[in-house]
Parts: sequence; C-alpha cells; structure tokens
Amino acid sequence: MFRQTFPRITLLAAALLASAGPLHANPFETTLDNGMKVIVKEDRRAPSVVHMVWYGVGAMDEPEGVSGIAHFLEHMMFKGTEKVGPGEFNKIVAGLGGRDNAFTSLDYTAYFQQIPPARLGDMMALEADRMTNLKITEDQFTPELEVVKEERRLRTDDEPRSLVHEQLMATAFQASPYRKPVIGWMTDLDTMTVDDARAWHKNWYAPNNTRLVVVGDVDHDAVFELARKHYGPIAKHELPPRRISNEPEQRGPRETVVKAPADLPYVALAWHAPSLRDPANDREVYALQVLASVLDGYDGARLPRRVVREKRIAVSVNAGYDGTGRGPSLFTLDGAPAPGKTVADVAAALRAEIARIQKEGVGEDELKRVKTQTVAAQVYKRDSLMGQAMEIGFLESTGLSWRDDERMLEGVRRVTADEVRDVARKYFTDMTLTRAELDPLPVSGEPPRAAKPGMRH
Repeated sequence: MFRQTFPRITLLAAALLASAGPLHANPFETTLDNGMKVIVKEDRRAPSVVHMVWYGVGAMDEPEGVSGIAHFLEHMMFKGTEKVGPGEFNKIVAGLGGRDNAFTSLDYTAYFQQIPPARLGDMMALEADRMTNLKITEDQFTPELEVVKEERRLRTDDEPRSLVHEQLMATAFQASPYRKPVIGWMTDLDTMTVDDARAWHKNWYAPNNTRLVVVGDVDHDAVFELARKHYGPIAKHELPPRRISNEPEQRGPRETVVKAPADLPYVALAWHAPSLRDPANDREVYALQVLASVLDGYDGARLPRRVVREKRIAVSVNAGYDGTGRGPSLFTLDGAPAPGKTVADVAAALRAEIARIQKEGVGEDELKRVKTQTVAAQVYKRDSLMGQAMEIGFLESTGLSWRDDERMLEGVRRVTADEVRDVARKYFTDMTLTRAELDPLPVSGEPPRAAKPGMRH
C-alpha cells in the first residue's frame, strides 16, 4: 500500500537512456466539435492497439451521501444498452481477440480495450453506445450493488491494512473529498438508489468530459476519422458545477487507531505535501519524489536496508509519495514490527531515517543512483502499449498534459542533494503529521472470504 517502486537499472536500460529521445516523440492530438479530446500515439512494434476512454470524474466529485457512486457506475457500464445485452460487452471484446477492463480513482474513471488494430472502430462503436445509451434498470442495479458491497467487504473490511489506509485518509483530510474511499462507505452503499446511478451517468458521461487515448499500430489521421465517425455525433452538454473544498491547514498532529483481526500490528505515518501544478517550476515535488526513492526506491534503499535488514526493527517498511492528482498529496511511511518490537519502535525508526537526511543530507552517489532508477522506469514504460496509454491518460486526467512528461522527467534529473535535504526539513514536522495504527485483535481462524463472480479488476 503506499509503496513507490522503480525497476533496477540494467545495461540495456542504460543504453536506452543514452539513445532515447523524448518519451512521447509522436503523440498527435485533436479535439472533436463536441469537446472530446483525442490523443493518438503511433507505436508499430506490435500488431496491437490500446483504446482507452477517460472520463474526467472520480470519487472526489461525489456529493455527500453517495460515496462510491463513481465506482458503482463503472460496474453498471457493463450491464448493457438496447444494442448490447448485460455482460455481452466483455464477450464481444474477447471474441475479437482482445481484453478489456475498467478502473475508478479519486480523480477519474477509465475504460480500456487492447485489440487488433482492425477492430478499433468496433471498440469505438461499443464505447460510444454505452456513453449515451446505457440501460440502468432496477433488476440490474440491485444485484450489482450487492456485488460492490461484497467487494468492499473482501478488499477493505476484511483487510486490516486497507482499513488503516481508509482511516488514515479520513483523518489526514477533513475538508478535501480525498478523505472518502473510492469504494464508498458501506452506509452510503446501503442507501444508494438506481436514480443515483442514472443521474451520475447523465451528468458526467459526456464527450466534453472525456479524453480518448489510442496507442499502438495505427495511423493517427485514420484514428481521428474513426473518432469523428463514432464519437463525433454525440452531443455535448453542460457539466454540473464542481464544488470541491480545499483542505485547510493542519494545526497539530492527528492520530487514529483501528482495531481489527490481524496477525501483526502496523503503523502508517503521513505528512501533507505539495501537489504538482506547474511542471516547469514546482521543484519541491521532484525533490520529494527523489526523497521517497532514497528511502524506498530500490533493494538497497535506506528503509529496507537499515530498518529491516540491519536493525531488524520491522519485517516490512514502505515510503510513498506521488505528488500528482487533482487534489492534495501526502508523503507516507509505514511498516510492521519485527518480533519483540512495537509499532512505536517502527515509527521511531522511520522518523529517524528522515532525521538523518534532515541533518546529513544525501550523498551524490546515492542521488545519482536514484535518479537513474527514475529515468529507467520511464524507459521501461515504452515497452508496453498499455503503459504508454496509462501515462498519457493519467496526466491528462489529473490536471496536467501528456506534454508535461518530459518536463517532469527533467525536473527529477535536476534535483540536487540540497533540495532533498531542504524538503526533508520543511515538510516532516509534527504539525502536519497523521499517525494511523493497527491494533490487532485475535484472528478467528475462519478461511478468508472468496471473491464473488462479477467483481472487477
């Protein structure tokens, strides 16, 4: 949970780094008359194409009382239209030799298919159909809501660390909608109605709230024409106003304890940190990303090496910070104690590593290694059509642009040791700290709950 990792650098990756041009040398972009943005990346190394539709709405846009509706609507999008029956969407994609899925986050909801290029028009027709003609009936709504409730039980209520993460977010954020879980609070799921789902689809599933990303063995002009044919006729409409609260300044440490059956105690620490808004100038975000990698970005990073292997205070530790998203960001450290140690010991050890950097900084060799890892991770993304499409769609859906990718990479390259030390000193204070602890209850010994058919991802 919280972990940010980068693949180890290899000689092959180093050679790629030396010879590679910009990460997005050829994306082509247009906007349809109805406001739908279309971004195409040509990559002809394999006879395949990824087709992704990103809606600019996620859990952070949900009104109070209907948490989880963005994720639930994702489920309902597979329940059919007048042309396509319930469950047939997946069968059609599979019959064409492809695969598909969807995912919801705080910031966006996305749907994708990876198919042979000759079938790209078929995918656009299917997505355009359910963008406008989705059927949400009571008969489909009620059983699917039970599936989502079971998903919450399986992935959150029965997972003690997931409960800790949920409580950490709800404690660290008081006004920001980032405090709500994407899956939704069970109390809201219990009162959700079919009209809530219909309204969500009607309000937000519009072409002027959508980005289409296509990556693979295609010609961009041909893709633009297909998009005009299938998506172009869909009328745009005015989107609801977004009344999203900004998070006020935290004025002192916060703490929450979760009691749940578990084998080991666990502790998570989170500090408020800046989010990337100006890729050319937000230097602190890049320094914090490098700091996270110094702590836990590779096998020899400080936390696993010192806290787990050398001092044996914890059996697992993680550091995480992203800094990209429509809302505020957190820098997190977490871990589970080794036998004979306590969560207090783990928390102290995690904070001691931050204190070392505050006092001593980081060495140039360590800094160079971490930055090389970061650049290598970007190189590896280009080996995957899905990875490229995900990167483009993610940036576009979190208030940035695919054009910022190279600026962001350059921002990491330019980070100095002084900048890493400075952000460590600035942001890791008790004033902005939230601490979440798992206090284990006895484990019942019952077998884990099995996933029910219909759960996505």
